[in-house]
Amino acid sequence: MGERLGFGAPSLKGRALRLLASREHSRAELERKLQAHETVPGELAQALNELQAKGFINEARVVQSVVHRRAERLGTQRVRAELNAKGLPAELVAEAVDELRATEEARAREVWRRKFGQPAADPHERARQMRFLTTRGFSADAIRRVVTGAGDDD
Repeated sequence: MGERLGFGAPSLKGRALRLLASREHSRAELERKLQAHETVPGELAQALNELQAKGFINEARVVQSVVHRRAERLGTQRVRAELNAKGLPAELVAEAVDELRATEEARAREVWRRKFGQPAADPHERARQMRFLTTRGFSADAIRRVVTGAGDDD
């Protein structure tokens, strides 16, 4: 945007803020996305340090954002993979995974209900339903209970 007004290329901090305005990003994500724009060694680290000190970069907020956006549709394994891909600290990822495990079966049941809504009529359909939930990252135990109807409250 500044380029069109004749002000030159946006600063690294400006680029980072623009990315952060769209959604939460981890420091590792920002480093990956902005590394190509660094002209002076250490400039990116300094900009990110300043943003982190001011609270613009917050790893715990990134974890909560991902969990909030993805847990409704995805299983614990897929959410964990996304968190790890963002380069987040292992202890924050482990905390989030522990919380997600507590609701795994209920979340899998809701995803199954929206997609299929009724028990499988034959083994082929049951396998299809199980594959669907597997690709969503739900645990084998939760999938088995949901697809076979074990633990149904209805």
